[in-house]
Amino acid sequence: MRNGEIPSLLILIILLTYNRSNKYGGNNIMKRFAASALAALMLLTVFASAAMAENNTTSVVSTVEIRGPVYNGTSLTDILTNTAYGNGTTITMDANKFAAFYYDIDDNVTTESLSIKNVAGTSGRTIGDDGLIYTTTIGQSEYKNKDVGWGNYSVIGFFADKYIPLKPNDASKLAKLVLDSDTKYTLRTGETLDLGSGYSLQAKQVDVDGKKVWLEFDKDGQYVDDQIVSTDTGNHTWTCEVDNVQGEDNVPVLKVHVNQVFQGTVDSIAQIDALWLIDYANAIKINTSDKFGKLDDVAINGPTITIKNKNTFSLTRDSDQEIGQGLYFRVADSDALRFYAFKQQTTPGTYDIRGTVVSGTQPYTWTSDNFAGFFYDLNKNVGTETLSVSGISGRTIPEKGLNYSTTIKSVDYEASDVFNGTYPVLGFFAQKYVPLKPNDASKIAKLVLDSDDKYTMRTGETLDLGSGYSLQAKQVDVDGKKVWLEFDKDGQYVDDQIVSTDTGNHTWTCEVDNVQGEDNVPVLKVHVNQVFQGTVDSIAQIKGLWLIDYANAMKINTSDKFGKFDDVAINGPTITIDNKNTFSLTRDSDQEIGQGMYFKVADSDELRYYPYVQQIIGNETVTTTPSNATSTNNTSVTPGPVANITETPSVNASTPTETSVIKTPAAANTTATEKKTPGFEITTAIFGLLLVIYIIRKNR
Repeated sequence: MRNGEIPSLLILIILLTYNRSNKYGGNNIMKRFAASALAALMLLTVFASAAMAENNTTSVVSTVEIRGPVYNGTSLTDILTNTAYGNGTTITMDANKFAAFYYDIDDNVTTESLSIKNVAGTSGRTIGDDGLIYTTTIGQSEYKNKDVGWGNYSVIGFFADKYIPLKPNDASKLAKLVLDSDTKYTLRTGETLDLGSGYSLQAKQVDVDGKKVWLEFDKDGQYVDDQIVSTDTGNHTWTCEVDNVQGEDNVPVLKVHVNQVFQGTVDSIAQIDALWLIDYANAIKINTSDKFGKLDDVAINGPTITIKNKNTFSLTRDSDQEIGQGLYFRVADSDALRFYAFKQQTTPGTYDIRGTVVSGTQPYTWTSDNFAGFFYDLNKNVGTETLSVSGISGRTIPEKGLNYSTTIKSVDYEASDVFNGTYPVLGFFAQKYVPLKPNDASKIAKLVLDSDDKYTMRTGETLDLGSGYSLQAKQVDVDGKKVWLEFDKDGQYVDDQIVSTDTGNHTWTCEVDNVQGEDNVPVLKVHVNQVFQGTVDSIAQIKGLWLIDYANAMKINTSDKFGKFDDVAINGPTITIDNKNTFSLTRDSDQEIGQGMYFKVADSDELRYYPYVQQIIGNETVTTTPSNATSTNNTSVTPGPVANITETPSVNASTPTETSVIKTPAAANTTATEKKTPGFEITTAIFGLLLVIYIIRKNR
């Protein structure tokens, strides 16, 4: 049953009871009870429906990107010789700087690095032969469950994905890690635990003494191996080894630790508290002849893979250059050479987008340069946010030791050739906002769209702008010089305008009143490039769109609290928020510091932590929830991190000439959260409540 169905069913039952008491002369007490209960239940339904609408707020995206540090200079030589970026000849991005690279905070394990070296042929925007170097080396990581005595296993990051070498000191043959879990699962005999990637584990039988369990390991429903695991002798562990994995035999592919076995009068149960699994069926072999985008000179030296570029290549202005295997350089549309590395992810899951890792108690500050979660506009070189820690004693951050600050900046419109001037922008807890007033950070709205794409609309067609906003071409005049446009929110009229292409700047700036108490707020800008009145079709071509989510604008007050941030100060264009109270960076924890931003703290004697925000791809997070089994602690298996989302809103209009792709602005750096408007459930509840009042009054 859905959430709203239970209250509805109970309402129906009470109504029937009430009617039966009327029909058959039930006493007044019963009638009053039924009516009162119904009224209370109706109110409960109202609040429950509202709560459900409020709780189901997390939206998902199709693509997540995570970036490395930003490099900025007149040329590559200028950047490479700048000691702020490197050692004067080389800049290197490891997992501490580039959050896409594999990193284990608990064990402080990192294996990957990407370097640009000042070699012959490197100048201007050109990287010379062998000047781009990717390196990864096998490391050691502890199993998630440290209590079962499994020790360490070999691990290697390969182009920002986590792999396991088939042989501990040979990086040439790799398989992805599917599962490393300390979650407890209770399986009844005959039940199957879904391990992910097509692998599963089945409890076949438990012995009559309740000391042994017969387990079967399958891939895509096909038998792989089985084992009887005893809990009264040995280490209670089954290590499943498979032959002929990329030519290797006796490869450990699965480890299972059976905690307890129980033979009851009703159920036979096995409890598993540690699992480890690799995707051996899709293991890969890396050869020296392989090519990975620009990286095409492969060398394998035991536990280390090194890949360089055989040929020069240019960091072309306003481009995404694939380095290899999903790794890219993004280059600014700027006279200056400004770029960063990024990893693009499309696989469903939950991704942590982290900042630079900090070890120890020293003060530290994160900006958009070293925290990929923060809003950053590469083309315009604009970031607005900082996060600082100071005064840490042991693991305790003192009062006012945690500081978040953001300041309004001005940026060009994406369609700067048609929209004059700039607009104000503000990053707020890693999301992109537009202040309602250029120098007042207290009232802000999310940026929905800033686009210079072309859209061709026939009359009567609607362009979906995102977040419930739309634009409709109502009519084109007979001379083909004007178009009548209508702007709607959730299908409801907001404003309209006739835009002429033979006079003026062809632009409609829609202003709305009473947006958080502010009037004449620019909420939409539309530039009409051309209008055409043909014998068959009437067409308007739009090139330039800008939109804010004014309907959900918010006001920030000095009394507001954002997690640990609870001391808010607003000084014109700047918001500063501190912590009024101390708090501890507890070992092995995720501490929400505010508005979807967290500190992840290592399970380590040494204080080690980093800030992060989360983004979700797909309909839900990837979980290890077993099929037909009881989990005592179902947890998410989180793939590697990534950031900077690109969303593509739909276009309801047919577009005969132009590709209608709306690029979601850089505001979407984190998972969007929009309040869902309560709909049918609340309407039903209110109607029912009115019905109850009517019945009560009728029967007095």
